[in-house]
Amino acid sequence: MKTIGMIGGMSWESSRFYYEFVNRRVQEILGGSHSARCLMLSVDFAEIEEQTFDGKWDEMGKRMAVYARQLEAGGAELIILCTNTIHLVSDYIIEATKLPFLHIADATGSAIKSSQIGKVALLGTRFTMEKDFYTKKLTEEYDLEVCIPNASERQIINDIIYNELVRGQFKDYSREQIINIINRLQGEGAQGVIMGCTELPILIDSLDISIPSFDTSKIHAHKAVEMSLKGQKV
Repeated sequence: MKTIGMIGGMSWESSRFYYEFVNRRVQEILGGSHSARCLMLSVDFAEIEEQTFDGKWDEMGKRMAVYARQLEAGGAELIILCTNTIHLVSDYIIEATKLPFLHIADATGSAIKSSQIGKVALLGTRFTMEKDFYTKKLTEEYDLEVCIPNASERQIINDIIYNELVRGQFKDYSREQIINIINRLQGEGAQGVIMGCTELPILIDSLDISIPSFDTSKIHAHKAVEMSLKGQKV
């Protein structure tokens, strides 16, 4: 079993689920009292948030590269970044070490293709929805049609994420707003929805909507376990 290195804390609200997901998945596969070999470097999200809104992506990338090297020095044998948005600077992580890096959009794209869905809605921060680091990978590498909310809806979702979810606030009114957005996108042909912010599945249960939802944090964590156990007899 390889040691999974996780860059977390973005936010800690969702990173705690990564720890649970990898350990439960290893136990499901190996049985007994087995658990995951993992390291998590959890960062101060306020610093990340400030650089994000200031558009200091190069500085952010250099910061992530440092974290990746710290995980490598600690014994990690593969790396995952426990957030969607900050994958915008994932190239810095890839270049910082020789360790395998699992991109969250690769894990998600593979899961969607396996479900036979062709058109999917993407919800997340404004950066995830509007920049092409996520949608380009899904469309070009996984042949998916990706639709995103309109401008006013993107602002609503972004505000809910940064003003509520990352601070541990999960409000019924916000849940209703996002469900309404998903329902509208379903009316435009979306066959499924990507919860492209790791806090969104905490707010929106799959039972709240009538199309399949893709929990990127769980998908990402489970794929990391698959990589960790590759070649191991189970």
